[in-house]
Amino acid sequence: MSWGPVYRLVKQIPRGCVTTYGDLARALRLPGGARAVGYAMAACPSGRGIPWHRVVGAGGRLLIREPYASLQRRLLESEGTAIEGRRVDMKRYGWSPAKSSKAKARKGRSKTHKRRRA
Repeated sequence: MSWGPVYRLVKQIPRGCVTTYGDLARALRLPGGARAVGYAMAACPSGRGIPWHRVVGAGGRLLIREPYASLQRRLLESEGTAIEGRRVDMKRYGWSPAKSSKAKARKGRSKTHKRRRA
């Protein structure tokens, strides 16, 4: 299985925001769900600009173990994401891949609609 679609979607997560493994899996309709996204993130190649640290567990839990847990925490905090204990407030910092895709589709339709009228 190619993890390219997972990495492309992770690159779309805005700075200062996070999303969950499950949200990514639902957006991509991956067989194996959140666990499959976890495998993809574990195999994430370095040096490709993939913001792996912006992917967290359900409810905003930081699931990665040391030595990468402290790195993930530092990277998120450097982007302005507040972490309390081992959690990120998903209401404040959460990003949904499904919402961004729908918004892009709406923007595209409105431009097309305006062109047709002109």
